[in-house]
Order: sequence, then C-alpha cells, then structure tokens
Amino acid sequence: MTTPNWPNYTKIEMDDWGASKTAISGTPHAHGKILSVNDDGSSECGIWSCTPGERTLTFANDEFCYFLGGKGSYVHDNGEVIPVHAGAIVFFPKGWSGRSIITETLSKAFMSR
Repeated sequence: MTTPNWPNYTKIEMDDWGASKTAISGTPHAHGKILSVNDDGSSECGIWSCTPGERTLTFANDEFCYFLGGKGSYVHDNGEVIPVHAGAIVFFPKGWSGRSIITETLSKAFMSR
C-alpha cells in the first residue's frame, strides 16, 4: 500500500465540481480533487476551491478545513461570523448551517468524516 500524498498541491489539476446550486449572489463555482477516501466512504480528504459569491450550505459531515488562500467568511445561522483566509483553520461539525461569503477565490485542504 502506498501513502496518498501530493508533494506540491499547487501542481494538482482539480476537477470541475460545478456551479453552486444554493447561490444567493454572484456565481460561485467549485473545483476540487480527492486525495483519499476510505473504502467504506466514511471519510475523505482533498483540496477544494471556489470562486467569489454567496451561497447557503449545511455540512453533511464533520469537516476540518485548513485554508490555503483567498478570502471570505462563513456566517452561522445564529449570526456567528467566521473570517477565513490563508492560514485559517476551522472545524465545522456535522449539521453546521449558514452562508459562505467568498470575496476572493477561496481554497482549502479538508478532511471530512
């Protein structure tokens, strides 16, 4: 068995994951690449990028995020604002619901379970 790794994630060609179906404003469009997924589908990790815009979202699973670049914020349904930018780390628990406001194409490494 080999260990999944990308020596330089900036050289990875991401897949087109499409336009957001929950856009509120702008035209947020996502790209990503999965590095590894458990055989039983219980967890996965990879990289993700999305262009500017605002959308609603609910996390179907726990998700740990390390933001690689860009700028934006996540606004929880309760009003809590979480600014994100290169170097920010956020853990979104399963069921977290709110809005994503991306002002500069945002990218992250993620692990969901």
